[in-house]
Amino acid sequence: MSRLKSSLPESLAAAVKTAMNDWQSGGKMQRLWQRDATLWTGDDEANWLGWLDITEYQIAHPIELRNLAKEVWSAGFKDVLLLGMGGSSLCPEVLRKTFGRIAGYPDLHVLDSTDPAQVKVFENKIDIARTLFIVSSKSGSTLEPNIFRQYFFERTKQAVGADKAGSHFIAITDPGSKMQQVAEGDRFRHVFLGRPSIGGRYSALSNFGMVPAAVIGVDTKKFLDRAQEMVQTCGTSASIEGNPGAVLGIILGTAARAGRDKVTIITSPDISDLGAWLEQLLAESTGKVGKGIIPVDREELAAPGVYGDDRVFAYVHTEHATDLAVEAKVDALEKAGHPIVRISMADVYDLGAEFFRWEIATAVAGSIIGINAFNQPDVEASKIATRNLTSEYEKNGCLPVEEPVLEDDGIKLFTDEKNAADLAREAGKDKSLAGYLKAHLNRIHPHDYFAVLGYIQMNAEHEKALQTIRHAAREKKRVATCLGFGPRFLHSTGQAYKGGPNSGVFLQVTCDDALELPVPQQKYTFGVVKAAQARGDFQVLAERGRRALRVHLGDVDAGLHKLTAAIQAALR
Repeated sequence: MSRLKSSLPESLAAAVKTAMNDWQSGGKMQRLWQRDATLWTGDDEANWLGWLDITEYQIAHPIELRNLAKEVWSAGFKDVLLLGMGGSSLCPEVLRKTFGRIAGYPDLHVLDSTDPAQVKVFENKIDIARTLFIVSSKSGSTLEPNIFRQYFFERTKQAVGADKAGSHFIAITDPGSKMQQVAEGDRFRHVFLGRPSIGGRYSALSNFGMVPAAVIGVDTKKFLDRAQEMVQTCGTSASIEGNPGAVLGIILGTAARAGRDKVTIITSPDISDLGAWLEQLLAESTGKVGKGIIPVDREELAAPGVYGDDRVFAYVHTEHATDLAVEAKVDALEKAGHPIVRISMADVYDLGAEFFRWEIATAVAGSIIGINAFNQPDVEASKIATRNLTSEYEKNGCLPVEEPVLEDDGIKLFTDEKNAADLAREAGKDKSLAGYLKAHLNRIHPHDYFAVLGYIQMNAEHEKALQTIRHAAREKKRVATCLGFGPRFLHSTGQAYKGGPNSGVFLQVTCDDALELPVPQQKYTFGVVKAAQARGDFQVLAERGRRALRVHLGDVDAGLHKLTAAIQAALR
């Protein structure tokens, strides 16, 4: 069983103690388990708590997962390609990166990008004739899984014939969804149903996480048994102090209310991808109506003096994979008085327990912050903006024409009228790329955060370049920094960026696509979809009054080199 220890500054520790007494005397964990919506906002929260008992249900019905693992093994599939987005893809990706390839089972790949180069990379990784595709979409109407399905179903028909293509596909979706109808019509090998009372980001222990786990040979019984231990410890019988989910949630929620609303996630190397899952859970659940927690993942640790008083550090590690250099840095942060939460896992199978602990903690934190922890209104706004743009492309054959506010050395800058006026005024006479970037970065103030949003292929080289940019800003401005690749972050941290506190300064990075891929049965291509998603994202950021600038690169690799140099010059 994983263990939690915390070290908090005196004032925060006192506020946490008061909150714990309030939760104990008010019977608030009992109210949570009784699905009392008034614990949050009294809206529809009671309809979204099916995750509380999903582990018990999965343990009581093991045969489907066991049979699926045997069937996939005996069918001789070499690869599994999961086609999903957000809550449907982030947990499987954590499992893939944590457990790796298990002997005797297929290799799992997770596609959650509309970047045409990235789609092609995944296609080139697999032998389609020996690949099982998992189309994962709770609503069944999410754009990305649908166009992924269209593309790869067509490729599979070409590889194995129309009569056999369906046997290479599995769907995971909610009952009665459009995806279920399509899957049955195309004679998919299986349709696994989700539970309508579980939102995507709380679905890790449901079929959305456990079907991919079974397929790649994870011992789902062991995984779920560990999770159930945490479920029982987070139940109503424990005192608040003995409730590991409640304690974590009270710390996070109380800290956020006290201004420490940036949670920096630190992990041991063997569970390095857990942060991406936590990002969605925390940001999409809490970031709304001007409140919320901003998760900070994959930001390198620095000396204590680099950090302000708006952070909490959560260090999650397994007992046998600790990094001594990281441990020393966390110890230094603790000695300097920064709030630290340490969670020690016995091994990687404790991930099941951690999924549930953090789900409970997020629900508790949401109650303390005073929001509905289960909706995502600003994600929906971005989807609508994207849909309007793709519909316009289908009708007119092009996206609306845009005028850059600046074009310099093959790089174009775009923004809305208000941001353009603010930047022009701040830049003064220096209307160069570096001048505009300096003006934009000068809008970062203490307790803000800086987010780099890359609508480019997600690979090691591009991530290294964007990491260089974020860390340069962190060192100079001494603020929290975030990095997301689009469109995947739209279904994750995008909610907090648009609906959370207006403390973000955003740099969106787009590019010309060297490769184009058609979407079967549509006029638009993958590149057009990605461009529409970037524009829709930016449109909603602007509508919410965010400080945002879009940098459009021609050639992505050369453009990233120029952008990095210009950012470094602007920060000097």
